[in-house]
Amino acid sequence: MKDLTPMMKQYMNIKNKYKDCILFFRLGDFYEMFFDDAVLASKELEITLTQREIGNKKKAPMCGVPYHAADSYISKLIKKGYKVAICEQLEDPSVAKGIVERDVIRVITPGTITDLKALDEKSNNFLSSVYIGNRGAGVSYVDISTGEFYTTQYFGNINDSLSFVIDELGKISPSELMISERLFQNEKAMKIIENNINPHIEVYKETRFNLNDCKDKIESHFGNGSIKKFNLDNKDYSIISICILLSYLFDTQKTSLEHINKIFLYSVKNYMFLDINTRVNLEINETIRGKEKKGSLMWLLDDTSTAMGGRLLKKWLEQPLVTKEKIEYRLEIVENFVEDIILMDEVKEALKNIYDLERIMGKITYGSCNARDLISLKNSLNSLPKLKKILTNSGSKRLIDIGSKIDTLDDIFHLINDSIVEEPPISVREGGIIKTEFNEELKEFREAAIKGKEWLANLEEREKKKTGIKTLKVSFNRVFGYFIEVSKSYLKLVPENYIRKQTLANSERYFIPELKEMEAKILGAEERMVDLEYNIFVEIRNKIKNEIERIQKVSKIVSKIDVLNSFAQVAYKNDYVKPDLNDDGIIDIKNGRHPVVEKMLEENTFVANDTYLDTNKNRTMLITGPNMAGKSTYMRQVALITLMAQVGSFIPAESGNIGIVDRIFTRIGASDNLAQGESTFMVEMNEVSNIIQNATENSLIILDEVGRGTSTFDGLSIAWAVIEYINENIKAKTLFATHYHELTQLEGKLEGIKNYTILIEEKGEEITFLRKIDKGSTNKSYGIEVARLAGINKDIINRAGEILDSIEGNKEVKNSVEVKDEVNNKIREEELEQLDLFQYKGENLINKLKNLDVIKLTPMDAMNILYNIVEEAKDL
Repeated sequence: MKDLTPMMKQYMNIKNKYKDCILFFRLGDFYEMFFDDAVLASKELEITLTQREIGNKKKAPMCGVPYHAADSYISKLIKKGYKVAICEQLEDPSVAKGIVERDVIRVITPGTITDLKALDEKSNNFLSSVYIGNRGAGVSYVDISTGEFYTTQYFGNINDSLSFVIDELGKISPSELMISERLFQNEKAMKIIENNINPHIEVYKETRFNLNDCKDKIESHFGNGSIKKFNLDNKDYSIISICILLSYLFDTQKTSLEHINKIFLYSVKNYMFLDINTRVNLEINETIRGKEKKGSLMWLLDDTSTAMGGRLLKKWLEQPLVTKEKIEYRLEIVENFVEDIILMDEVKEALKNIYDLERIMGKITYGSCNARDLISLKNSLNSLPKLKKILTNSGSKRLIDIGSKIDTLDDIFHLINDSIVEEPPISVREGGIIKTEFNEELKEFREAAIKGKEWLANLEEREKKKTGIKTLKVSFNRVFGYFIEVSKSYLKLVPENYIRKQTLANSERYFIPELKEMEAKILGAEERMVDLEYNIFVEIRNKIKNEIERIQKVSKIVSKIDVLNSFAQVAYKNDYVKPDLNDDGIIDIKNGRHPVVEKMLEENTFVANDTYLDTNKNRTMLITGPNMAGKSTYMRQVALITLMAQVGSFIPAESGNIGIVDRIFTRIGASDNLAQGESTFMVEMNEVSNIIQNATENSLIILDEVGRGTSTFDGLSIAWAVIEYINENIKAKTLFATHYHELTQLEGKLEGIKNYTILIEEKGEEITFLRKIDKGSTNKSYGIEVARLAGINKDIINRAGEILDSIEGNKEVKNSVEVKDEVNNKIREEELEQLDLFQYKGENLINKLKNLDVIKLTPMDAMNILYNIVEEAKDL
């Protein structure tokens, strides 16, 4: 250290405090990085790596980025999972005595980024914390770009608490997560979190946080009495998780965070429970394949006009309501819009001009907003009187009530309108942002600047006439100030009082004493004018910051109206209907349609189906039918229609009466979870176990092909026991698709189970999927027919047909005499001791044919599977 230059000593002292960050060290117009930071950043940002003298003739790796373009570089590093510490110059280098004072003003992390260009405008960027105690857990999360702060807690044993935490995190999808050392060491939990959520992880020490200190910290930030105000009494786990977040924010953001002024405490009991698997299987936010928004429920329902509305829609889809009155409130407003298309479109038009008020206020609080942000705020506020008038004149009691609560914020609008020019520059440090009439002192400066320019023009004209130099010009640049420029062809005419300043290839630059005097006056005035404009801007910004709660309230109203209008727009375009709601546990849907699939299909080719479930004789729909026939689509359709109704949306059906459900569970698909070291069957059983433990009689359960991950007899036994237990003990409404036709015997034996099948039309060897569900059952899987549709080789299809005929008829597969004799001998040897070997192998082949899932097979995969079946059949 003693051999380092003073500046490098300063750098090292600061870097040692932020060892886990890439340090952006401000030097003039650049942020510089040194040593390992430079090597890493140059690689990740693809910028030039160079060197700098650090003392005693030694050099250190160095790279840098311009300060005015730093946001994009910082965003790249954050997306790659790094943290960036911003070290600024805290004083003007021109007046500094010795080394310029510097320090870190902010640490930017994946969960604390506020650069709007780096954020998805219709998604929150949550920083979350988890605290797990001996008898429960607390989960809190904050979006510092909007000021939203949420918390919830759960009481239960460690395992149940961990399940609660994982499900909440799946809903929140935080970009950064704070967890304890103890949780970090739980390999199984960490694998689930990493595989399903994959946030940036920050580990904290539990010993840092005790309950009383946490209460003090909350009251210090949110104000005295805030524990009681936000209903946090006896919410100890929430309090500690809130404190963990606040501590991290204070450590990294180093600012007051005034826009984070409320904590919203919620109970998961007030919303429909959707676990991670259900959200994935129903493709609520993104598709299973491709992880794309298009094809998801969010994509379908998102006709919002504002970024705030888009974020609220996502939140509503993650938290459907379970209170009938609250759902009906939303549905009534959607109905008001649908019944008055002019009103619906007028509201949408008014919303289009409203920018992201929440995130603009976040920038204002951080002090990172510029004059253009204030113009966006002004233009947004300009739409509020129009929106208020539309709603209060609508004739709808609900909309009139909402409209009456809109604060048009006229004072803030006029403040910005009177002060900020319509098209200000990006920088707030270079002037040109404040209207001349707004400030008398500024007006005097500008008038002086105009006079100065007139003086310069007069000087130029005077010197041209005096010297006879036609090309003479009075010009300015930031390095040399004002000067007189003369081209070389006129140098002989230059007077003796001209003092040479600079020589160029084709001209010479000079100054004269009176120009130098005026330069000092003009530049001094311009500098004072720029400083004055910046101070005025800061004053305006602070006045707006003081009104943050008013603006946040309006933002919430605008967001709600936007989402409900979006529901109406989608309902009108897609011929949806208003669902009725009941507390009797009945789901009665007439001609229901899968909302996303019908949208993706060309023309009106989707086949609608009815659904009837209740709590007594129609609790369980046992659905049989071949793959590709539409069983999974139908079951998802029922779940999505139910979910849509409970978020307050109209539904894709001719009519619908929806009994409110407290939870939706899905077990669909059978992909191996190799990353967690579990087989297909283990994953399936874990998911079924979770459903059985957490479902209630008010839940909706979707189960697709339970038991297919193991042998036929084991699978059938498990599927039988599962459906029997759910129907008899839990009594939840259940849709259960299966290839085990033996299960259809349960209808008539167990009250509540009804058989349904997907209709197939057969013409010779050809089959057509009618996609229509009907009462009854089928005893055929149509595996070979489906394989034919997939384009499997004709010889293989024919051979598979012969094998299947033999197996179903309990005949030997006539392959060759040797194989036939061998099989018959083995049967005679073992028939008294175990299952008939031929029958066993036949069952194995039947099981493979039954479980062909052509939807998930490429033609080549299907061919390989059938080839293996044929080879096995040769041994029969």
